[in-house]
Amino acid sequence: MGETLTNAELMPEQLLAKLDDFMHKIQTLSEILHINLSDFQADHIALRINDTELAQLAHQEWQKHGQVISQAKINGRPIVVILFDNPLTALHWQIESLELPYPAPGKQYPQQSWEHVEFVIPSSAQTAQAYLEDLKVRFPGLATQWQQLERLGIKVKLSSPKGEGERLNNPTVAFKYQGVCIKLHPHSLKRIVESEQSA
Repeated sequence: MGETLTNAELMPEQLLAKLDDFMHKIQTLSEILHINLSDFQADHIALRINDTELAQLAHQEWQKHGQVISQAKINGRPIVVILFDNPLTALHWQIESLELPYPAPGKQYPQQSWEHVEFVIPSSAQTAQAYLEDLKVRFPGLATQWQQLERLGIKVKLSSPKGEGERLNNPTVAFKYQGVCIKLHPHSLKRIVESEQSA
C-alpha cells in the first residue's frame, strides 16, 4: 500500500516535504494579485489525485494525521475533509484541514499533488459575484489590475459549491496560475461541515 503511494509521491511525508515550496508559490500568486493574505486564516489545503485507488490509499494514510469530519458528495463525487490533529505550519499560516476529493470521471489533473489553498475572508455575500465585489473593495490593488489578470495568465473562476444538506452559502473566487490556485471564501470548511451536520 505504502509503496503504491510512495511511487506516486503521494505519501503524507512526501507531500509535507513539498509544503513550504508550494506555499511560497501561493505567496507569490497573492503578491501578483495584490492580495495580502498574511492576516487571514488558511482554512484548508487540497490535494488532487487522478486515480480512485490512490485516493483511497491517501485517504487511509491521511486519517493517521487527523479525523475525518466530512465525506460529502459534491458534484457527484466524494470529497473527504480531514481535520488535522496538529495544524500544518507553513510560512506564517496554520492550516487546519485537508480536502481530499476523489477523482471526477473523465477529468485528469496535470499533476497529482497539492493543488490549492483556501483562505477565509469574511463577508455576508450570498453569491460569488457579490463576494467578488466585496473582495475588490477590501483589496483595492486587486480591483485596480483586474483587467490585467488574463494577460498575466491568471484564470479566475467564480463558483458556489454546495454539498448535500449544507445550509450555508459559501461563494468562492478562485485564482489559478502556473499550477497553483488560491481560493477565497467567506466561511471556513469547518463551519460549512457544521451547517451540514445540523441540517
